[in-house]
Amino acid sequence: MDPIVAGEPPSGPYAAALEFLYGRINYERSLRMPYGAGVLKLDRMRRLLEELGSPHQELNFVHVAGTKGKGSTSAMTAAVLTAAGYRTGLFSSPHLFRVEERVAIDGVSCSPERLAELVEIVRPVVEWLDAQGEESDLRSPTYFEVLTAMALVDFARQGVDAAVLEVGLGGRLDSTNVVTPRTALITSISYDHTRQLGNTLELIAREKAGIVKPQVPTVSGVGEPTARAAICEICRERRAPLIELNVEFKAEYHAPARLDLADQCPTIDFHYDDGAGKTHLADVELGLVGQHQAANAAVAIAALVQLRRQGWDLPEAAIRRGLAQVRWPARIEVISRQPTVVVDAAHNVASVVALLQALEESFVARRRTLLFATSSDKDAPGMLRELLPHFERVVMTRFLSNPRAQSPESLVACAAELGRSDCLAVADPLAAWRTARESLDPADLLCVTGSFFIAAEIQAEFNGRPIQIPGSLV
Repeated sequence: MDPIVAGEPPSGPYAAALEFLYGRINYERSLRMPYGAGVLKLDRMRRLLEELGSPHQELNFVHVAGTKGKGSTSAMTAAVLTAAGYRTGLFSSPHLFRVEERVAIDGVSCSPERLAELVEIVRPVVEWLDAQGEESDLRSPTYFEVLTAMALVDFARQGVDAAVLEVGLGGRLDSTNVVTPRTALITSISYDHTRQLGNTLELIAREKAGIVKPQVPTVSGVGEPTARAAICEICRERRAPLIELNVEFKAEYHAPARLDLADQCPTIDFHYDDGAGKTHLADVELGLVGQHQAANAAVAIAALVQLRRQGWDLPEAAIRRGLAQVRWPARIEVISRQPTVVVDAAHNVASVVALLQALEESFVARRRTLLFATSSDKDAPGMLRELLPHFERVVMTRFLSNPRAQSPESLVACAAELGRSDCLAVADPLAAWRTARESLDPADLLCVTGSFFIAAEIQAEFNGRPIQIPGSLV
């Protein structure tokens, strides 16, 4: 058994539940992730939910899409709703260690026992759909579709007042896009999943804006002109009020100075004015670090303003408390100091740029080491072009928990093409982790980044907790 996933294997109903889930078609682990109406079918998702009693029909949703920031923004929004006294569900992806992390209520992940119960509820319907004829478009719900259905069933059974849904991929064809939310959020648009969503920011924006519903307020953090124009057009067509960052609302970020020494909260000043009303919040503490998190927080607050106008009781004290308390793993997360170790799940160029900006603003280090691994479908040259100038030592590795990993040898070759010939290739991630930590002084910094998967594996080793790998069920 690989040391990364060492631990007692699950047993009983929980093990059976995992076996069922990991036996579904799982495009998160596919080397060629398909996309399009021929593969992802909202009719199949609708039928699955219909046979489960349409649990989503009575729930109040906040729906969140975007290239980066959608997980953090979802967590912020959910945290504020919980702080305001609303029982709040959060469906997010991917998970770091355990699949049940994806379904949480009031910040507490679903238990293994509840996960097993949910699987037993959805399993008969899924198997019934599986049994439909080959010509049926409704057969074979995917891993993500089944998880989405489980989350909606759980939120309905647990009587949540609000459910925050993070889109898995894109928006238009995502399995979460069967709900009509109270408000829709689009956090950002940048290049990622270009094979599936399109090779221009306009095309990507149109896929993300597929979550826009007629007459439902849409809050956008998108600033890039062509992407913004596409979102504006879709909102006009659907008569959805559009509230935009740096138009109706904005946030000024105040970075903490020395996160390498101690935990400190950044703050923002938030301003909102859409002609119908004004909101100003000064010195709002954030539990998450970086200019990009200030933009995410601003999008979340603007969405909460929309909910407040719909009659939700969301006092300023709850907004402040929720934003200060929220924690979201592998987002510029400091896991140790002296030396400082930062883990971040940046996996495209835009998120790498945001990471580097935060490192420059809030960390001081004598020497910096990079531990990098990424997926074969990501823009490794683009990310490394940004990263390499900022690190004296670089160790390339791979993750073991997903077959999409790019080989460390190919990453070293990529770095060489970019003019950096001193990078190390270490195939085993734990050996790479040990190599990266060698010779670190207390004043040094080590940054682990490139993928959610490498972030999870290094954190699992550091914290001594096992992670699930489909096929091993540990």
